[in-house]
Amino acid sequence: MAKFFAVFVLALIAISMLQATVLAKGGRQNGFGPGSLTSSQCPGQCIRRCSKTQYHKPCMFFCQKCCAKCLCVPPGFYGNKQVCPCYNNWKTKEGGPKCP
Repeated sequence: MAKFFAVFVLALIAISMLQATVLAKGGRQNGFGPGSLTSSQCPGQCIRRCSKTQYHKPCMFFCQKCCAKCLCVPPGFYGNKQVCPCYNNWKTKEGGPKCP
C-alpha cells in the first residue's frame, strides 16, 4: 500500500510538471509570451529591448532579471507588456513596475 501511494504521488508530480511545461509553451504569441525564451536568449532580447533608452545599464539589469524569471521579453522597445503577464505584473516594493 505504501509503494502504491508513493508511485501515485510521483505520478501526480510528473503530471503537474508536464502540464506547466505545456501551458508555458502554449502561451507563445509570434515568438513572444510566457516561456517563449530560454535563459541563454535573455541577453540578446534585453539588448534589443533596452537599445533606445538613455538608462541602458539599469534597463539591462532589470530586463535580464525579469527575463530569467519570466522567460519572455515583450516585443518592441517600450510597452507591449500585456504579451508577457509575468513581466508585466512583477512590481517593486513601492508598487511600480519592476521590468522595463
